[in-house]
Amino acid sequence: MRYQGSEAYSMGAPEDARPRAAARPRPSLEVVAGGGLDAQARRGVSPQFVARVRSVLLVAGLLIALGIARVALTSATVGVLQANSDLKEEIETAQTLSNDLRIERSVLSSNTRIARIATQNYGMVLSASHATVSLDDTSAEAAQASDGDAAQTAAEASGTAAVN
Repeated sequence: MRYQGSEAYSMGAPEDARPRAAARPRPSLEVVAGGGLDAQARRGVSPQFVARVRSVLLVAGLLIALGIARVALTSATVGVLQANSDLKEEIETAQTLSNDLRIERSVLSSNTRIARIATQNYGMVLSASHATVSLDDTSAEAAQASDGDAAQTAAEASGTAAVN
């Protein structure tokens, strides 16, 4: 099989003497844009595909944000409920302590208990005789008649005695 234009030329021969291949007109090539598999491969990703990917990513981001917000609200609710539970326990403890202290005060301030401790531990007894001090107005009038200053002193003394 023979290929045209593949014969060897003699390099020593003058250039004009070299045989030339017959010049045939070449067929013209037309370039058609957008046709064929190669054009589709070079074109890349379609705008509709990019829009769909963006919308899927947007929905996924929205779902993730909602999940994070839900978890945050749930944890805040749990924290508040725990604080309420702690406060209820503290209130119950304080009420129990208050009731215990009231009972203790009632027991300690009992007159029979105080009288028993006074008689047994300190040897104290109730007095059999009573002393009564009476500040009559008659003594104040007599003192006022005799001396003005003495009456004023007696009135002051009776005022302090009446207050005490």
